[in-house]
Amino acid sequence: MALGKKQAAGKKRGKVNLAPKPKVSEADIVEKVEGLAAPLCESEGLELVFVEFQREGTGWVLRIYVDRDGGVTLDDCAQASRQLGDILDVGLENTWPYHLEVSSPGEHRPLGKLSDFIKFSGRLVTVKTREPIEGQKKFKGILKSASGEAVHLLLEDQTVTIPFQEIVRARLA
Repeated sequence: MALGKKQAAGKKRGKVNLAPKPKVSEADIVEKVEGLAAPLCESEGLELVFVEFQREGTGWVLRIYVDRDGGVTLDDCAQASRQLGDILDVGLENTWPYHLEVSSPGEHRPLGKLSDFIKFSGRLVTVKTREPIEGQKKFKGILKSASGEAVHLLLEDQTVTIPFQEIVRARLA
């Protein structure tokens, strides 16, 4: 696990960085990281599966999931982490401190791109939405199909259509 440049510097001094949080959203950071990480992953024969940036008990965590046919090894993740750490120290220098984690998506692989939903059609998934759909925000069902506008889940005896832009988080179950 690599530390962002500012946090690493703060750790050396044993002080917490109390500078005000930059006026950039988590979504902006994810988008920027995707733009920086995708070319590196491609050059290493890796697929950039998903990027998340969120506040956790230990502070901000930038989690990058990578994969390849046949799966990734610990060495693949360590190598990607070293290379991404250097790129992100420069590319994210105006953000707040974060911990970098690079890992395999695992059996509960996050689904973020339309191609993910198409690839895993027929599998059991969990989906969390921004706003309630048919009175609920959490769904677990069989992924029937997906398009640019929506995903369709089979829940017991009914099909629920979830607009793509309403999905906050989706994973294989």
